[in-house]
Amino acid sequence: MNRNTLQEEYQINPEQINFFRENSFVKLKQVLPPEIVSYYNTVITEKVNQLIKVDLPLEKRDTYGKAFLQLFNLWREDELIKELVFSERIAKIASDLMEVKGVRLYHDQALFKEAGGGITPWHADQYYWPLSTDKTITAWIPLQAVPLNMGPLEFSAGSHRLLSGRELSISDESEIKLKEKLRINDFKHVIEPYDIGEVSFHSGWIFHRAGANTTDQVRKVMTVIYMDKDMILKEPENDNQKLDWETWCPGAKVGKVIDTPLNPVLFD
Repeated sequence: MNRNTLQEEYQINPEQINFFRENSFVKLKQVLPPEIVSYYNTVITEKVNQLIKVDLPLEKRDTYGKAFLQLFNLWREDELIKELVFSERIAKIASDLMEVKGVRLYHDQALFKEAGGGITPWHADQYYWPLSTDKTITAWIPLQAVPLNMGPLEFSAGSHRLLSGRELSISDESEIKLKEKLRINDFKHVIEPYDIGEVSFHSGWIFHRAGANTTDQVRKVMTVIYMDKDMILKEPENDNQKLDWETWCPGAKVGKVIDTPLNPVLFD
């Protein structure tokens, strides 16, 4: 297996960039070879199993707790995982889609939806982020194929234009209220499986969700969140943004570029 693929360029075409510009998400096939996906399935699963601590059984958790097991900044825990998170191949795709000169890391997340795990409610990620512009993007990297019954990511295409509902955290309330808002505004609801090696990219303000995992297998996903390399920290607008500042951008100053040891430039 050749992990050098992680640093080799993946060609984005103008149609894909235009699709992202219009819809605020795009799915790209064969971003990673199957052997790389399988390798990181093993590596990340081992690290998640080592670090995760789950006290409550699935049936006793709230909606958020049933949605997925979540671990952050695994790049700081394992040098092999760092190779994936710091992949210039994926970072350049993020930069090309956002049409910026380069990207830096906001943070990474492993999102493991257990067998029998519940829905991930409708939400927009950037509700949580103290970032001054919409030049943010998440790479959603499945560590196996994701059929519909495993709970792939779903998108409300073009819903980054919807300003109402941005004040909602991920919750039962956001699932109910946003489902209705998105229906009324007639945004296309996109639900598709993922092939092995397929990766999606979505902006911080697009509304998205995931269905339940009704299989007997864990849905394993690694995500990397990128921001414009010149992103400026804004004054937090809610307690979640204040917490994100303290956790993911410690030492950054309001009104200044977020240039901290936890936010390295990954492509320039």
